[in-house]
Amino acid sequence: MIPLQDDNPTQRTPIVTVVLIGICIAVFLYQVNLPQAAAELFAFQYGAIPAIVFGHASLSEEAVMVPASLTLVTSMFLHGGWMHLLGNMLYLWIFGNNIEDAMGHMKFIVFYVLTGILAALSHAITDPYSQIPMVGASGAISAVLGAYLLLFPHAHVLVLLPAIGMIRVAAGIVLGMWFITQLISGGMSMGATGGGVAFFAPLGGFLAGMALIGLFKRKEVRFFSPGRSTWSS
Repeated sequence: MIPLQDDNPTQRTPIVTVVLIGICIAVFLYQVNLPQAAAELFAFQYGAIPAIVFGHASLSEEAVMVPASLTLVTSMFLHGGWMHLLGNMLYLWIFGNNIEDAMGHMKFIVFYVLTGILAALSHAITDPYSQIPMVGASGAISAVLGAYLLLFPHAHVLVLLPAIGMIRVAAGIVLGMWFITQLISGGMSMGATGGGVAFFAPLGGFLAGMALIGLFKRKEVRFFSPGRSTWSS
């Protein structure tokens, strides 16, 4: 099930969403053009390593580029392969604009970074001695999806189903499929650039997004909105 677009109009240009996607793509293009050893080092320098975040291990002095706590943020902009990147950016593009619209640009930045940190920590605490760098925006994007589910469950998404074609599906089904896919395929696998894709980050992010959306959304934005479709019937 490949989502293509939703029928949920916005009032604001999704500036932050576009910038986030641009940064992720730029960082990944930089990663994949590094020699293999340098790419692996890059993941260790900017990925979130639980053992280092919690002070159980440390990198060599010359390898340290940012404080360990800051890697909880930098890790969101690294990805473990083309499919990892493209899948994340597709979902961010389709669903992020509505959440940015529901919050405003500045609140959306704070929401995205905060929930991304909570998502990374939710994985890190399950294996605090792990020395595998966690990379990817899946946690923060899952938070966006959790927020979307509470605000716009009645929206519809145009999806491409192999061997079937394009159909309209309720947003709740699409978001549920994303969540299940992340849980099945995301866990601690080493990516092509040397980073591990965290297993519990999507779960933590999704729950964080649902828990915090009430604090970040504009007052006039309703939960479980009936929506305003841009598609003709």
